[in-house]
Amino acid sequence: MKNIKICMGSSCFARGNDENLEFIEKYIKDNNLDTTVEITGSRCENICEMGPNIIIDGTNYYGVDKKKLKELLENC
Repeated sequence: MKNIKICMGSSCFARGNDENLEFIEKYIKDNNLDTTVEITGSRCENICEMGPNIIIDGTNYYGVDKKKLKELLENC
């Protein structure tokens, strides 16, 4: 099972992870990945200046926008 952890700290949230979360949820639903992907959140990853931050299976991704996020999800 893939794990996607989304930083929901105030900095990452304000920089776009609020929209990234919606994008991820829609992508998972539209592609019937409900049983193969787990979404979790974290309060802060302590790398705020590099946000918005998302971690997929232990690998950190920084400055994630929707374009980058789509590429990451397609390669999951």
